[in-house]
Amino acid sequence: MSAPAERSSSPWAFGQVMALGVTLALGQSHASDVTQRCWGLLDGAAQDRNPDIRKDAAEALSLVPTSNRVLQRLASMLSDHDVAVRIATVSTLGDFRDGRAVPFLKKAVSDPVPEVDFAAAKVLYHLRDPEGVRFLLAVAAGESKGSSSYLSTEERNALRMLHTPTKLFMFAAVEAVSFVPVPGLGVGISSAQGILSNPESSARASALLLIARSRDPALDGSVESALSAKEWSERAAAAHVVATHPFPAFRQKLVPLLDDKKGAVRLRAAAAYIRLQSGAQAQPAAVGPSRR
Repeated sequence: MSAPAERSSSPWAFGQVMALGVTLALGQSHASDVTQRCWGLLDGAAQDRNPDIRKDAAEALSLVPTSNRVLQRLASMLSDHDVAVRIATVSTLGDFRDGRAVPFLKKAVSDPVPEVDFAAAKVLYHLRDPEGVRFLLAVAAGESKGSSSYLSTEERNALRMLHTPTKLFMFAAVEAVSFVPVPGLGVGISSAQGILSNPESSARASALLLIARSRDPALDGSVESALSAKEWSERAAAAHVVATHPFPAFRQKLVPLLDDKKGAVRLRAAAAYIRLQSGAQAQPAAVGPSRR
């Protein structure tokens, strides 16, 4: 009988394997810590005293995969006293294309402010829910008001967002090159809308959102550069694209943005990190030249 084979691994090799295991464990622990910090930023912003920060949080959550935690947070934001926050929340709930959001959207149809219930009805209509159809038919028949005196003309223009041909084109383009619908995964239109609707948003930010689904290799460098751009809208757009393209290789580059002085950037970076950490993926639309 032959002697049993000797172990092929030396003590050095065994030590290397153990070291690798420890390194991987530490890496996973670090990622978990960052993820918890990201959730903390989003949860804190959703309850911030500043309505603009709460609105940023509602928009950023459109980049996070749907979960009961996300839906419950958004459900609570439907009772926010600020109209713009409630409208952004409705938009994000619609982004998910998830049947679990329908009861919350039906609640929003009864909002006392027409802008909110009109926005909810439009989402329900796109989800083929009969209540959305009935509401919009009532508006078309003149039985309901699609706008009200709660908001100034300037505020209503901002909420409707795309009154100029350039921005209308940009938003249509962003929507056209967005995800193939994947239930439970936010499309990110609410996030893109929040960036484009801001009068401070730059042309570069709009361009990044326009080509977000491109498969051109040059996009990588543009996004990486924009993550450290001087203009906040460009950093926010870059974080958005990292999440929705997606660019998992840039996940760690989002971490410095968690300390960004602009809430719209911080919260999109946090949402993007969570999305990439969860491994959620969507199939990209066939846009632009292939990488292969």
